[in-house]
Amino acid sequence: MRLHTHTWGDGDRTALLVHGIMSDHRTWRRVGPALAERGYRVIAVDLRGHGASGRGPYGLADFADDLVETLPAGAELALGHSLGGLTLSLAVERLKPARAVYSDPAWRLQLAEGVGPEVFASFKSAGREQIEALNPRWEAADVEVELATLADWDPDTAPALAELTGADLLPLAPVVPSLVQLAGPSFLIDEERAAVLAERGFEVRTVAGAGHTVHRDDFAGFMASLEGWI
Repeated sequence: MRLHTHTWGDGDRTALLVHGIMSDHRTWRRVGPALAERGYRVIAVDLRGHGASGRGPYGLADFADDLVETLPAGAELALGHSLGGLTLSLAVERLKPARAVYSDPAWRLQLAEGVGPEVFASFKSAGREQIEALNPRWEAADVEVELATLADWDPDTAPALAELTGADLLPLAPVVPSLVQLAGPSFLIDEERAAVLAERGFEVRTVAGAGHTVHRDDFAGFMASLEGWI
């Protein structure tokens, strides 16, 4: 499936952005322009079931294949957050960017006993007060974006996360030079797995105090942790 994309800038270098579940390209409202100012042409996708892209069927392989069908190979930078980080890792060998950044990637999902991926679908009806309570450091504009993206999100994407539950999808080695950027602390990649990733050749950096959506929780910390990679 060819995905809807949004572009910032017209620089000589190309950067690719891949959002997480329940979101779309609008989550990058500050990141896209910041990279464009650094000389990139920035292309952000809406994954299938999100934003203005098509709907279903949903599976991890589908998400990855869509990136390959939609995005140019050989970009200077590819960055994926959460589900987008996992999806990028499944497509990176075919996309062949010069560098990859995985921001708090969903390589493992450990839910409480008796709780399944369908719990994510319940966020479809989240209101402003709930979003603000869960994300006290977000700017008001990010709360508005979250409300808009939830409205455009198909909650039937949530069962695809069943493929993650109890699985360990940490890559065995980086396909291209790769940074793993973690929330501090991360509920997806604990210290033990962070050490494993470092042993496997990934650079691992933590944005201390930042929540899972690092780029919205601490934009300055997010950008600072990318130095040397962008």
